[in-house]
Amino acid sequence: MSSFLNMNRRGLFAAAGIGALAAPFVLRSTAFAQSNQPQTSMKVNHAMPPETNRFKLGNFEVLVVKDGARASGAPGETFGTNQSKDAVGDLLQKNFLPADQFVNSFSPALINTGSDLVLFDTGFGEGGREVGNGRLMEGLAAAGYTPDDVTVVVLTHMHGDHIGGLMEKGAPAFPKARYVMGQAEYDFWTDAKRVGTPAEGGQKGVLANVKPLAEKATFIGDGATVVPGITSMAAFGHSPGHMIFRVESEGKQLVLTADTANHFVLSLQRPEWEVKFDMDKAAAAASRKKVFDMIATDRLPFLGYHMPFPAVGYAEKQDVGYRFVPKSYQFDI
Repeated sequence: MSSFLNMNRRGLFAAAGIGALAAPFVLRSTAFAQSNQPQTSMKVNHAMPPETNRFKLGNFEVLVVKDGARASGAPGETFGTNQSKDAVGDLLQKNFLPADQFVNSFSPALINTGSDLVLFDTGFGEGGREVGNGRLMEGLAAAGYTPDDVTVVVLTHMHGDHIGGLMEKGAPAFPKARYVMGQAEYDFWTDAKRVGTPAEGGQKGVLANVKPLAEKATFIGDGATVVPGITSMAAFGHSPGHMIFRVESEGKQLVLTADTANHFVLSLQRPEWEVKFDMDKAAAAASRKKVFDMIATDRLPFLGYHMPFPAVGYAEKQDVGYRFVPKSYQFDI
């Protein structure tokens, strides 16, 4: 598939300092334990593993891990920034949500293809644990996996809540893995031109967590094969090289949309509304429409990094946007 969009560089530089939406800075037969922690709980019970969800996709197995969640106030300061506060609040209330708060969760995914364990994004890592995030490792352990089992780590983009778990105590967190990342994304964040700009904070995270792994990385663009059955698609806008991925096995498909949409109501029902953390807002809105038009038209399930856990569902065309339909038992029968 051809690239969805080209990046508007002027728009990118104007918004480049925000970093991440909520971020500061091999087949196994092991038994699987799933947490009974309520999905609505904002309190972390460290005596229990984080929430996880495991399902089949053809011959593949997908494991979603809740790296954490965070409640925030003033939704209109993040979503619909080109709209009135009342318009944002009204849309939330129509969807049975509070007008003055929203919850953002973070969901890395591990796909077991039978020959590879492919991890998509790494959560906050050790830097987020003080506030209850950075629970990916716990989730993998609950599912019977160790960091050594991961053979491929894919970065959808390089905001802090996606790359924070790449390193652990100064060493690679997944020591036997190779890495796959977007060439455009890497080039932007490692460019010395970021120094002294609003993007410098994000660059520091990339230099600390991503650049040390570059020798083991494959740099890709649109239409690249990660492993058989997993293909990249360009969906620029949220970041300069933001990538999504189509997963296919035995005729079953799943699209990993990463941060194309960051709220299941505000980003999907109103895809044209601007989002504070989209670095090129016009390109991000165009990507949302193109990606979710495809998903809705082809009736494809998708996994969105910030969707309500377990972050998997469908998009139904509705009015000027899309209605999020969370998965239930479709993958279990």
